[in-house]
Amino acid sequence: MEETTDRLLATIQGFADPLLRDMGMELVEVQFRREGHGWVLRFFIDKEGGVGIDDCAEASREISAYLEVEDLISHAYHLEVSSPGLERPLKKKSDFIRFADRLVRIKLRQPLGEQKVLIGTLRGLEEDAIVLEMDKETVRIDLENISRARLTL
Repeated sequence: MEETTDRLLATIQGFADPLLRDMGMELVEVQFRREGHGWVLRFFIDKEGGVGIDDCAEASREISAYLEVEDLISHAYHLEVSSPGLERPLKKKSDFIRFADRLVRIKLRQPLGEQKVLIGTLRGLEEDAIVLEMDKETVRIDLENISRARLTL
């Protein structure tokens, strides 16, 4: 089932990314999972200056129309479109450039010393590694060693 879900997410992301870009928005993340009230297809969108409820409603209409025509999901689900929030995930190389000088929380695949979770100021991206400043110490972390990254408060 996970492989099928991954393929479905890749297909959905493939249409949603350019659709949202044409609308002046960015697709941050797509999730499709079973929750207490059934299946949920959740889109997190963003744009310069942040997204509002009208942006979410417009994106929801466009995404819903596409999904209805393509009939990709054979069972009932709820569609949600929202902002990624103040602690948005960082997934693409461009995210690590765009959010330089912001406080981030990084979860590593392999520990750095004894730490698997690092919090520090993102100083940018150098080739395939991020530069993170923590307590006056600067470290380089290979992108492939990052399990999860997000802005933090």
